Amino acid sequence: MKTADFDFDLPDERIALRPAEPRDSARLLVVHGGDLEDRIIRDLPDFLRPGDALVFNDTRVIPARLSGVRQRPGPEGETLTVEVEATLHHRDAPDVWSAFMKPGKRIKEGDRIRFGAVADGACDLGRLDATVVGKGEDGLVALRFDLTGPALDDAIRDVGVMPLPPYIAAKRAEDDRDRSDYQTMFAQWDGSVAAPTAGLHFTPALLEAIRAKGVATHAVTLHVGAGTFLPVKADDTADHKMHSEWGEVSADTAHALNAVRAAGGRIVCVGTTSLRLLESATDDDRVIRPFHGDTAIFITPGYSFRAADVLMTNFHLPKSTLFMLVSAFAGLETMKAAYAHAIADGYRFYSYGDGSLLFRQAP
Repeated sequence: MKTADFDFDLPDERIALRPAEPRDSARLLVVHGGDLEDRIIRDLPDFLRPGDALVFNDTRVIPARLSGVRQRPGPEGETLTVEVEATLHHRDAPDVWSAFMKPGKRIKEGDRIRFGAVADGACDLGRLDATVVGKGEDGLVALRFDLTGPALDDAIRDVGVMPLPPYIAAKRAEDDRDRSDYQTMFAQWDGSVAAPTAGLHFTPALLEAIRAKGVATHAVTLHVGAGTFLPVKADDTADHKMHSEWGEVSADTAHALNAVRAAGGRIVCVGTTSLRLLESATDDDRVIRPFHGDTAIFITPGYSFRAADVLMTNFHLPKSTLFMLVSAFAGLETMKAAYAHAIADGYRFYSYGDGSLLFRQAP
């Protein structure tokens, strides 16, 4: 399909810069075939049935945006420095992260990067240093840090800031409030550089109401990479390359979800991250298997869903891989109509915005 098929006009004022308070007071657009219903997040239990299973992503966002300087020997033996910014993307080894660098074109293998507070062109905090050991496309580089394992994790927490999406970061700076706002109540395992944003809507009271309805809850882990924010540059979706992300579905969770389906229950995914991981873990026979490793699954219209029956998700960017995914799930024309309604009715978009509840279209 053409990438342009997934375009739409979004007024700038529809982009949410802060989440709703309380979290479950955000709006919820229920999309069931051609029917649209305006509700709020705390109404979610009304659309669930006893015996269903709710699946959320328990990844934790790390402060993955790092500022510092690139150092390189000059022709006269001096040290040349340039201010740089890195957004960590994927952990490749205990001491290696792939990261998107800005500016990235002039980064070379062997360059030394010193991360920390930058003042007057110099880095005054040298706790977190790395060497560029590889370079790929889209400004992606491999950084081998001088620290490793938990010591590296601690240093990143000290030096980094929360990696707000570019459409928010362009409008305001990250602040202390984002450390909690950009984290779901399910967050347990460090590794994401972007929040699984559908989970941001949940509160303990909402979760209690869902369980009281007879709905089981299960966790999977997908560490969301910075590639989620990259635009689709290809004119044809078939030419787009997804960046891989690490995920895990435990044997216990796979067994429980298979039992839910066998008993006639539905699998309700909280967010596209949970859905993509479960689809990666499910065979053509629709049996969910334990999964541990990377996935680069790219879902576009025509995909045959094997695991997910219902999807709760936020509103996504035009021409993004996530809008392509929801169009595959509920139908392209259905989603275009739903988004047109949401824009006209004042719904708030993107990471801190409102939510939608989508029911899978019939094959």
